[in-house]
Order: sequence, then C-alpha cells, then structure tokens
Amino acid sequence: MEQPPARPTWSRQIEFTLAGIGCAVGLGNVWRFPYLCYRSGGGAFLVPYLLMLVVLGVPLLYMELTVGQYTRRGPVHALASVCPLLKGVGIASVAISFIMCTYYNIVITWALYYLFSSFQAPLPWQNCNNTWNTANCTNYATNSSFSSTASQEFFKYKMLKQTSGVEEAGALQWELFLILILGWILIYLCIFKGVKSTGKVVYFTALFPYVILIALLVNNVQLPGALDGIKFFIVPKWDKLLEVEVWVNAAAQIFNSIGIGFGSLLAMSSYNSFKNNVLKDTLSISIINSLTSILSGFVIFSAFGYMSYLQGIPVDSLAVDGPGLVFVVYPQAFAMMPVAQLWAVMFFFMLLCLGLDSEFAMVEVMVTSLMDEFYHPLMKVFQRKELFVLAVCGVAFLLGIPCVMQVGIFVFQLMDHYTAIVSIMFLAFFEVLAICWGYGVKRLSSNLKEMTGRGANIFFKLCWLIVAPVLITVLLIFSIIQFKPARYGDYVFPPWAQGVGWVIALASIVWIPLGAIHTLWVLPGSLMQKLKLSITPYALNEKSNMPYYERGGTYGREVIAVISLSEKPAQTNF
Repeated sequence: MEQPPARPTWSRQIEFTLAGIGCAVGLGNVWRFPYLCYRSGGGAFLVPYLLMLVVLGVPLLYMELTVGQYTRRGPVHALASVCPLLKGVGIASVAISFIMCTYYNIVITWALYYLFSSFQAPLPWQNCNNTWNTANCTNYATNSSFSSTASQEFFKYKMLKQTSGVEEAGALQWELFLILILGWILIYLCIFKGVKSTGKVVYFTALFPYVILIALLVNNVQLPGALDGIKFFIVPKWDKLLEVEVWVNAAAQIFNSIGIGFGSLLAMSSYNSFKNNVLKDTLSISIINSLTSILSGFVIFSAFGYMSYLQGIPVDSLAVDGPGLVFVVYPQAFAMMPVAQLWAVMFFFMLLCLGLDSEFAMVEVMVTSLMDEFYHPLMKVFQRKELFVLAVCGVAFLLGIPCVMQVGIFVFQLMDHYTAIVSIMFLAFFEVLAICWGYGVKRLSSNLKEMTGRGANIFFKLCWLIVAPVLITVLLIFSIIQFKPARYGDYVFPPWAQGVGWVIALASIVWIPLGAIHTLWVLPGSLMQKLKLSITPYALNEKSNMPYYERGGTYGREVIAVISLSEKPAQTNF
C-alpha cells in the first residue's frame, strides 16, 4: 500500500510566524476589541486585557504550539496522543473550526460587496437619495429610535434585504451568492498546495493590513474631534475595573482572538521543523495580535471622535455594536471624510485580507485532520490532495448558502452565538484539562527540552498548572451563569431557533463524551486498567506513532508497562 508522504514543513520558519499572526489577527481585532473597549470604559479595559494576555494568552498559545510541533499531527491525533480519554477534544476542535468556516466566509462576502461598492461616487451609503432608502432615513445619526442612517439602510435594505425574522427565509441574494463563490475560490487558491502555497500568501495577507491601518490612522488623527475619541480610548474610567464582567470580557477576548481551542494554530505548528524555537513564535504571535488590537482601537476611536464632532454628540453616545461597527458605523465615518472612496476601498480590502488568513486557517484544520486519519481512503477516491481540498471547500460553500439568503443575517447570528460563544468555552476547558493536567506540565516541559534544548520556566509551569485552569473554569462558569439566548438587535430568536442553535453547539461538544466512551471501549483490561491506560500518553498509538517510544524515552516505556498489565494490546491506532 502507498505510504503517506513525509509531513511537509514550512519553506521558511517566518512563513509559520506570519501564518500564525494572520490566523490570530482577524476581524475580531477590528470590531470586537474596539466594541468591548467602548462598552467597558475605554482605557480601563486595557488593564485586564494586557494582564490576561500575560497569564492566559501567552502560556496557552505556548502549550498548543508545543503539542502541535512535538506530535507533528493535527488536533485529532495530537489530543489522542497526549490524553486518550479526552481525544474527543481534538475532534471537537475540528468540528467547531469547520462549522465556523461555513459562516465566517459570509463576512468576507460582505467585505467584498462593500469593496466593490466603494468604487462608486458618491458612496452608495453616503446619502438617502437611493431607491432602497425609507422615509425615516437620515444622513446623520440621531438619538431617535424611529430614524436610521443611510449606512444602516444600505447594510439592511440594499445588501442584506433582510426579512423580519428567522421564520421568513426570503429569496436567494444572487449578488451575495456569486461573491460567496468568489470568496471560496480565493480560499482554495490560498491553501490547495498546503503549507507551500499558504506560506507564500501570508507574506501579503498578514502584512498588508498593517500598511492600511497605519495609513488610516495618519489620516484620521488629522480630522477635527479625533483626539476626543482617542482620549476616550486611552483614559481609563477606573470604576469599571470593579465590574466582574469587564475582567471576564478581557479574558474571553484574549482567548477568542488568539484562537485557543480552535485547533488552527496547533494544526499549523505540526508543519514546523522539530527543533523550531516555539517560544519565539509564541511571543511574536501573541504580542503582535494584541498590538494590532490596540492599533485598531486608535484607528476606530479617532473616527468615532470625528463623528461625534460632526454630529455634536459625546463619543459615548454613538450607536455602536459588533458587526455593525465595521459595516455601519465606520462606513458612515468614511462618507464624511475627504476622498471617501479611497479610504473605503483601503479599509474593506484590509478586512478582506484579515478575513482570508483566518478563514483558510480554519479550513486547514479540517484538511490536516482528515489527511492524518484517512490518507489512504481519501487518496483512493480523490487521487490528489488538491481535489480533496476542493471537495472540502465545496461542502463548506454549500453549507454557507443559507447565509446569503434574505434570512442570512439571522442564520449568521444564530450560528455565531452558539459556536463562538457557547461551544468554544467547553472546548477550551477540556483542552486545558487534557494537556495541563492529563498529559502533565512535567511531560510538556520535557517535550520542549527535547525540541529546543530548554524546558519551560517556572512562570509557564505555574500558569499551566494553576492559573490557566482556574481562569478557564471561571470563564466557563460565568459563561453559563450569564448565558443569554441569541438575539439580533431587538429581535429575539424563537424557542425552536434556539433549539437549532443548541444542536449546532452540540455538533462539536458531543465528540468529547463520545471520544471518552470510545477510548474506554477499545482499551484492554479491567475497568481500572482501562481508566489508567486512558490517561496514559500514547496508549492508543501504534509503536511507530510514539515519539518517546521510538527514542527509547520514559513515556514510551510507561505505556508498555501499563499495557503489559492487560490481557491483550489495544487494537486501534486512532
């Protein structure tokens, strides 16, 4: 039988660093971070945010990159190796990444739609003299709940043509449908050759957004009122630090922004050379990710200051929300700027770049995991990896079609709420449990020493053993206590739609208990022997898949010692 090819590696290590930065730095840096700052008292949010970066973001990213690089496998095999009992966490991370990639590409579709629309003069959201505008349209935002701005109406009535709720599906939006196809073509061209093609693309998609962000900042700070917006961003309202929700939001933002639990960075690190300096990549990705968020904050809040100056209202009275920040509020600011078309084109092209490298990282998780597990059957059917990647992109495209119907915004909001908010917290909790406590800090540090010649220092060991598990547990508890049903603006999803949302959430979470049951089923021996084996690293692997066994190491002998207690060897190589 044909053997799987040797695992490819990045042509240059800088390509992985850039891919990691591109994966971590996404649309959340441009809209969610400024939104949380705005809602949490401006500069006061930066204090818990930077603290959580140090004690949560950096250690957990270090943990994921170490596991990926050492095992040289995607999330499924990596988690099955380090903690067989919780191997379902790896499957769950693949499931959640695939679910997210089906609807995340809709944001890329919207960005492309706005990009194409930005070449018009005047901008189509610049005034109310359009066929889609209503009698309540205004050129400037007001405090009236009965009026809407030109940019709000462009988003709602021109691009989305949204229905009244999820109960009404409406028609297929052909313009968005065709742009969605274009979006998936771009994704395919980025990843069809694996890390060899991805490594070249990230030179542009990871670096060019910074050119645009800096250009936007230079332009914005010269506008009247910009300094008032920046002052709101950097001057803390210290009383906000007494609110628990601000600290929870800061931890959640670090967590979601870097992408802990999604499996993307773990999968990409599996293509690193074995001796790569993991710590250098960890610090580069996590620090640049946070600096990008802060840079985006200056860009966004300088525009807020300009808008408050023109409208004659305080910065904290502007109507700001999540996705609406980049598709309603910021386009409205462009309409008021000199050379509006230029800044609009640059901004939405930047959104496209940010969306692309986050999207192809999520698709790569599915591709890597399936190729690791089913290489021979897949090659028998598809003959070439490029055709298999095309099939994955095609399936994800078909699943995303409901999001380009008139009901699309409600489908998008429902999927995002139950995937990015509900599922990811459970995944993160069990991943930290599997690696930090199941696999163990001592083993993880030994892996680092074998790869780089130096183990983890006392700071990382303490974070892995105590700080990260405690913080993740607190986050999970608060997510459960403060859970609110999905809604979009004033529209609350009906009970049946909430039920569908929970099915979407369970589509990833359910693999954790199923994986545990399967592990206990296939392992040999009595129940106690099964339990002991299930928390023994590499107990499910064949000898050829045990890195320590191959090198005569401690943990390979540990597995053999435990297996020898049983009547027969394990019969699976999952």
